[in-house]
Amino acid sequence: MAMKVDREQCIGCESCMAVCPVGAISMVDGKAMIDSETCISCGACVGECPVEAIAPEGGAAEKKEVANSQGADLWVIAELENGEPMNVTYELLGATTELAAKAGEKCCAVLVAAEAGDIPQKLIAAGAEKVYVVADAKYADYNTELYTDAVCQLVETYKPSALVLGATADGRDLAPRVAARLHTGLCADCTAIDMTEDKLVAWTRPALGGNIYATIVCDEHRPQMGTVRPKVFKALAADPSRTGEVITFTPAAGAESKVELLKKSALSGGNTIKIEDAEVIVSGGRGMGSQDKFAMLEELAALFENGAVAGSRAVVDEGWLTHSQQVGQSGKTVAPHIYFACGISGAIQHLAGMKDSDIIIAINKDASAPIFSVAHYGIVGDVNVILPKLIAKIKAYKE
Repeated sequence: MAMKVDREQCIGCESCMAVCPVGAISMVDGKAMIDSETCISCGACVGECPVEAIAPEGGAAEKKEVANSQGADLWVIAELENGEPMNVTYELLGATTELAAKAGEKCCAVLVAAEAGDIPQKLIAAGAEKVYVVADAKYADYNTELYTDAVCQLVETYKPSALVLGATADGRDLAPRVAARLHTGLCADCTAIDMTEDKLVAWTRPALGGNIYATIVCDEHRPQMGTVRPKVFKALAADPSRTGEVITFTPAAGAESKVELLKKSALSGGNTIKIEDAEVIVSGGRGMGSQDKFAMLEELAALFENGAVAGSRAVVDEGWLTHSQQVGQSGKTVAPHIYFACGISGAIQHLAGMKDSDIIIAINKDASAPIFSVAHYGIVGDVNVILPKLIAKIKAYKE
């Protein structure tokens, strides 16, 4: 549905033109005019118009009555790796604790595992007020059918207001299946979450190829659902003295696994350290020139105790690095202590994945490259000339 302009009400301020991501708005006789063939009905102009002269054709859509509009408390689905909660779980608990406080609700965690052990207390120490535990040997490894069935039965029994998951490989698989089963919406790959005055979760994510950020609310269906990228939030400091309630839940006999796990093996190649866990990331772009030049990045990363090599989408498309090493909107979000951007121009899609790094050091021969807009330190010059000198200086300092 395209947008329409009330030309009598329009004051010709051009505010709508500035926010239209596809250039569908022009000024004709001092009034806004929207090209219906170009308009994508994103609604950016509607919220920007100061006199409310823009609205969808046919008026606002009539809301349909829904059955699952009630719920209380915000849940974080805990994800485990090697039997321990992943960092993203602690990050989401920290963020959700703040949201729950704004809404006057509780932050809860959901643990699906072979056995609970001391994990519930770790989740409580990280911010959870309640921990729902589904424990059985069949949950030893992530399984789509079994995990979806367990989470859905848990939600249908206790009716949370919102579910928050990490935008990890498993989270991106589980979230849409749960949302479809529960007939609710899902906002994926969020880079920010907040609570509105109406006590609705406001999910913010890149849209239109990363050119704009959209903030989305689900004001009808429950639970509200979203996946959030790792490293977007900081985990709260663990407080072992915190107390909370642990609720054990046993799902009714339901789904059966359609697959059998034969073996598990580590991914070959790439970094021994995941880029999302690295404290220092040395990232390269197309400006490196060729794949063999990435040996310099590996040498630089090796000088740090917890260093890893990463890259932009361009080098991954070229096959110089694996997708697991890609930083950006279509890759991974990282926030290391130090981020070296070598030969990376700094497209907005890449900046979205690393702009929250503590220290950003950019090396690029183009002084006007967008990467310098977020860099704390910038070096203008040929990366293949500067890197060997930088490596030599660091080696000399360490010696």
